[in-house]
Amino acid sequence: MKKILYCFLLILSGAVYAQSDFKLKVSGEVSNPLQISLEELSKMPHANAVLKDKQGNAHTYKGVPVVEILAKANVTKEAHGTGLSKYVLVKCADGYQVLFSLAELDKDFTDKNVIIADSIDGKPLPESKGPLRIIAEGEKKPARSSFQVTELIIGSVKK
Repeated sequence: MKKILYCFLLILSGAVYAQSDFKLKVSGEVSNPLQISLEELSKMPHANAVLKDKQGNAHTYKGVPVVEILAKANVTKEAHGTGLSKYVLVKCADGYQVLFSLAELDKDFTDKNVIIADSIDGKPLPESKGPLRIIAEGEKKPARSSFQVTELIIGSVKK
C-alpha cells in the first residue's frame, strides 16, 4: 500500500512540476517572440468564455484573450491589405493544430471571444486538458476549442 501511495505522489509531483515549468510559446512573424509562463499569464487581463460540452452542458472558462497575448508579442495589426492575410496557428501537445485569421480575433472586426483558458468553472483545467486550452466562444462546433495548447505561431499567406 505504501508503494502505491509513494508512486501516486511521485506521479502527481511530476505533473505539478511539468505544469509549473510550462511556457506558452509565441513565434513566427512577431517582433517580440515570447515564452510566457503560467504565472505571467495569470497576471494578464482575463475574460470569460462559455462553451458547451458534448452533453450540452455549458461551462465557463476563464483566460487571457488571444489579442492580449499577440499585443505582448508586438504582432502588428493592419486593418487592410497584408494585415488581412495574417493568421495564428495554434499548436497542441498531441499534434492537433487549428487556424484563426488575425481579423477574426480583432475587436475592430468581430465580437468573437477567443481566449487561452487556464480554468473551467472556477477550477484549474484538468491535466488531460491543460494547462491551457483555447476557447472559441460561439462557434457551432467546438473543433477549434483545443486542449493542451503549447504554441501560437503567427504567419501570413504568401503569394
